[in-house]
Formats: sequence, structure tokens, C-alpha cells
Amino acid sequence: MSKARVEAFSDGVIAIAITLLVLSIHVPTPGPGGLAHELGREWPSFAAYVVSFLSIGVIWINHHAMLRRLVAVDHTMLTLNLLLLLILGILPWSTALMANFLRASSGQHLAAAVYAGSFLAMAVAFIAMQGYAMAHPALLRAELDPAARRSIIRRNRVGSVPYVLAIAAAALSSYLTLAICAAVVVFYALPRTTADPVRDGS
Repeated sequence: MSKARVEAFSDGVIAIAITLLVLSIHVPTPGPGGLAHELGREWPSFAAYVVSFLSIGVIWINHHAMLRRLVAVDHTMLTLNLLLLLILGILPWSTALMANFLRASSGQHLAAAVYAGSFLAMAVAFIAMQGYAMAHPALLRAELDPAARRSIIRRNRVGSVPYVLAIAAAALSSYLTLAICAAVVVFYALPRTTADPVRDGS
């Protein structure tokens, strides 16, 4: 299968997932406190939406960078790509779960753990796909030397560590979990200072 078909299919799934995120934001109904008050009450939905949107956006950028390094894809790469897309498809649900339970008196810790866990699963799936590609030079462009491949894998693995911390932090505070996930996506969204314009990570 050509890279173009893989990229087109992946882009379609990612576009749907990133669009569905907005469904976690509820349209307020008229109430005694006024519209401004009702919008203010929805801040967890807006916060979770922004974090998830940017996280999927970073994965989309890195996914394109990974495919640019390839000259071909095989059956295993297709399977790993499907696994990544499977997890991406869960993010709208985990985002809504986080938004609904962030300020709840019960269930908020589990919701935060599920939310961070979905990001960790996404990161692991991406690492698996990237790692397989780096371990099979026949799939890669010739100019990607072994040192560069090791550097890419190392950056990917480091990017998953904060999500483990975010899951552990869920037992203490759902707000802390959201803050860690937000910090991760801000870090990976920042432009690189090296010649490589794309930061491989989360």
C-alpha cells in the first residue's frame, strides 16, 4: 500500500476525532445567573478541549514527520497505524469524561486517570510505530543514519514519561493531572531550535 493512502486515511480519522472533541462543550441553557455565569461554569470543558485538541494536533504533526521519513509501508506498519488511530478515536470520549468529572465530588480521580491513560496509550502506540520504522532501514530514506534513528526513538520514549506521572497524580488531584497533560502538549508544540522543524514526542 502506498504511503499516500495511509496518510489520507489517517488524516481522515484524525480530523474526525479532533472535530468530535467539541461535543464535550455543552451549550448553556438560560439560567438565573446569566450567560456569562453559565459559560464560566463550562471552563473544565474548554480546558479539556484545548489540551486534547493540541495533543491530537501534535500527534498529527509528528505522524506526518514519521511518514516523510518512509519510502514504503508494510503490513506491520499498517497494523500499528490502525492501533494508533483506534486510541485517537477514544480521546473525544475521555475528554468529555474529564470535563464532566473534573470538579465532581466523586469519580474525579478515576476520570483523570482515564484521561491521562488515554494520552499514555496514544504515546505508546506512536512509539511502537516509530520504533518499528526505525528498526527497519529498508522502510526508511537512506539519509537517516543509525544515530539519528536512535535520537528519534529516545525523544519519543521520554515524551511518554510525563503521562505516567499524570496518571499517578490523578490520585491526588484531577487538576494536577490536567495541568501535567497541558504542560506536555505545550512543550511539544514549541518550535525546535535545531534544523529539524518537527519535534517528535508525545
